[in-house]
Amino acid sequence: MIFYSNSPRQTEEVGEKLAKILKPGAVIAYKGDLGAGKTAFTRGLARGLGATEQVTSPTYTIVNEYLTGRMPLFHFDMYRLSCSDDLFDIGWEDYLERKGVCAVEWSENVADALEDPIVVEISKTGDESRTITVTGGTDYADFSL
Repeated sequence: MIFYSNSPRQTEEVGEKLAKILKPGAVIAYKGDLGAGKTAFTRGLARGLGATEQVTSPTYTIVNEYLTGRMPLFHFDMYRLSCSDDLFDIGWEDYLERKGVCAVEWSENVADALEDPIVVEISKTGDESRTITVTGGTDYADFSL
């Protein structure tokens, strides 16, 4: 599915729509340049899941947890990790067992550890405009946003 956004708010709205169909254990693999809108998309995911916490980038913490929604949201930033082993070292399997949604920025750094993710690719097309492509996730093949 392809979506077009002309503002951070519209990017959030796409994330919010996706959140409505997510099941416990969903993994979202983000792809996109720095400043593309991955954290904005995650703000929408959090809102769609009913989370009330303020969503911020996990760049320096590696993972932020939002626990107030209908299921937990774990927002990872893999920018500073060099391989999947690093992901397992921070407890990836424990997060998966908690049956929340794992949203992974810079997923290409740990791609071999992500099984059947929903891939959200955000491409800059202008100062505020973005193309958002959502693919993958076998459990979500029959869903539409």
